[in-house]
Amino acid sequence: MQADGSEVVLVDAHAHLYDAAFAADLEAVLARAAARGVRAVLTVSETLEEAQQILKLAERHPLVRPCAGLYPTILDEEAAAAMLAFIRQHAEQLVAIGEVGLDYWKVQDEAGRARQRAIFAQHIALARELDLPLNVHSRAAGRHAIAWLREHGAQRVLLHAFDGKASTAQAALEAGYYFSIPPSIVRSPQKQKLVRHLPLERLLLESDAPVLGPDKDQRNEPCNVWVACSAIAAIKGVPAEDVARITTDNARRLFPRCLP
Repeated sequence: MQADGSEVVLVDAHAHLYDAAFAADLEAVLARAAARGVRAVLTVSETLEEAQQILKLAERHPLVRPCAGLYPTILDEEAAAAMLAFIRQHAEQLVAIGEVGLDYWKVQDEAGRARQRAIFAQHIALARELDLPLNVHSRAAGRHAIAWLREHGAQRVLLHAFDGKASTAQAALEAGYYFSIPPSIVRSPQKQKLVRHLPLERLLLESDAPVLGPDKDQRNEPCNVWVACSAIAAIKGVPAEDVARITTDNARRLFPRCLP
């Protein structure tokens, strides 16, 4: 409860709820999230099969907000074409296109990176055509992903769990992009430095469940976005309730379909 008596509302901007780690107890996981104030969990896909599963999850669980995209380490052009067709077919049901982007940690050869950039460009173009935001992965490729997004005219962008330098993030701020912060901030000097540099008005919360939790050896859950919220508040020197309100307002702005 906030000081004015209103409910604290949180949005988890990036999670993987179809993951096998949640197969046995997803309802309990979502109940814990709801009890903590989470009212939406943007659930991203890595493959077409996962995107199909997510739409079914969203039908059964009101907290699930479906996203669809091809994970950047999948360099199959046929898989990309199938995903783009799926997104186009289900555009009205989707909150965002994701998880898409660049991954230069896993893909290190230039030919693979070129295919990755080409597939990412196709997702960016479709996002512009359908007026959908992008939920972007940029591991070990932050500077390159931001430049590619800007070059291809991406306008509504979330850079999830950004692992680049705070100085690299400046170009994204100038382009109007947002950043989501996972609970692993409590054990990540890089994330802490990033939050010190970024304005609250450009921050969202995410879990990236089942990974990037406060304890790397424990399964992460959407309820832990409150951990990220509290950590941001401590760094910024403001009440956690203010961080919750501002990050949720940011989520509504970037993802208009995420909350009623």
